[in-house]
Amino acid sequence: MTTLITVLVVLVFAALLYVFYRMQKRHTKFSTRVFTALGVGIVFGGLLQLIFGVEDKVVTQSIEWIRIVGQGYVSFLQMLVMPLVFISIIGAFTKMKVSEKLGKISATVLTSLLGTTAIAALIGIGSTMLFGLQGAKFTQGAAETARISELATRQETVENLSIPQQILSFIPKNVFADLAGSRATSTIGVVIFAAFVGIAYLGVKRKAPKEAAFFSDLVDSLYKIIMRIVTLVLRLTPYGVFALMTNVLATSDFAAIVNLGKFVVASYVALLAVLIVHSLILIGAKVNPINYFKKAFPVLSFAFTSRSSAGALPLNIETQTKALGVDDATANFSASFGLSIGQNGCAGVYPAMLATIVAPAAGVNVFSLEFILMLVAIVTISSFGVAGVGGGATFASLIVLGAMNLPVAIVGLVISVEPLIDMARTAVNVSGSMVAGIVTSARIKDLDRDVINDDSKVIDVNA
Repeated sequence: MTTLITVLVVLVFAALLYVFYRMQKRHTKFSTRVFTALGVGIVFGGLLQLIFGVEDKVVTQSIEWIRIVGQGYVSFLQMLVMPLVFISIIGAFTKMKVSEKLGKISATVLTSLLGTTAIAALIGIGSTMLFGLQGAKFTQGAAETARISELATRQETVENLSIPQQILSFIPKNVFADLAGSRATSTIGVVIFAAFVGIAYLGVKRKAPKEAAFFSDLVDSLYKIIMRIVTLVLRLTPYGVFALMTNVLATSDFAAIVNLGKFVVASYVALLAVLIVHSLILIGAKVNPINYFKKAFPVLSFAFTSRSSAGALPLNIETQTKALGVDDATANFSASFGLSIGQNGCAGVYPAMLATIVAPAAGVNVFSLEFILMLVAIVTISSFGVAGVGGGATFASLIVLGAMNLPVAIVGLVISVEPLIDMARTAVNVSGSMVAGIVTSARIKDLDRDVINDDSKVIDVNA
């Protein structure tokens, strides 16, 4: 009987997938399909849990099949990370009209990303204190216990590294290993190697323009091919989002979510505050924030539903160049650097909140200036090398908590609400990289304000 019911559940899931396929055939807007998938996934997963329960065999067996779609989609996004980062960074150099602007572009992008991450950490600390979560205790169930055990193993990879050693770990010793994503810091390693390739290209361009032109054409061809692959993967987004949300709702412990509800609210308040900071920065650059969010909505909504900064990379670059008036080189730099450096949500707000929550249990006064300054500094430095697809916030949190000699169990205790918070975190990450692009382009006087002020220049994502 259990097997028969499982088959029926999977068939219903397949039928709903077909509905999304028909919506695509009718050319329904991409954003409409994605948010419909999000809503249907929440309802379908919630019904599975209400009818059968989290531990029921029907749910367990059904989710195994449903995960083929959800985790398969995530795997495709992960497949794209390294090629996207590598070719986008090199493309930033080949598209650069004036090489003298290289230093100003890279310095401004990095300053913006790291500066907003430091502010995000302060906001995370403040939100934790505002909601009185410092020293809070969370319920530990079977899922949390398993997660804590898993984290103990991951912690071993970072606990013996000092901050200088962590910085050294960013340098790629074997670029092929980093392209394969074999290290936690592989993304930043690929960024560094691609930057060296780009700088070498600029040198060759001065001495051997013919060979440099050939290389530039080759990079452009590779970029177009990779973007085509990205388009094929992005078409799977509604199906992936539906499967992922079904999985989350069907397997999440509602009681644990209620227990962590205050933490979820505090997280969203902090992330919203970071977006307000982004607005203030844009005002400083003489850009209308309302206009910005209107034009950035397609890519931010994609980041929210897919929970992938890397998956949003092509939309990020396209939105910056075609809707926000950012020059090509700056857009490629800011979007690519934003995948691994200074993610405001995953590497800024989240680790700072967790550290502030557990610090009192370790006898630390979270209201002391020393604690706050130390935490902000460590969060900012550790924001290098955060991966752009899943797990980045966990890795950043392990580094921060380990560097401050705080217990890492808190990372496992909030596993029940991780997906709920990660959606907003990812959108904030992407927004931070786009703001860095706008600010940088404005600083080098390459920002096309006619484009950013033209309401008709909006990216319509119809994959």
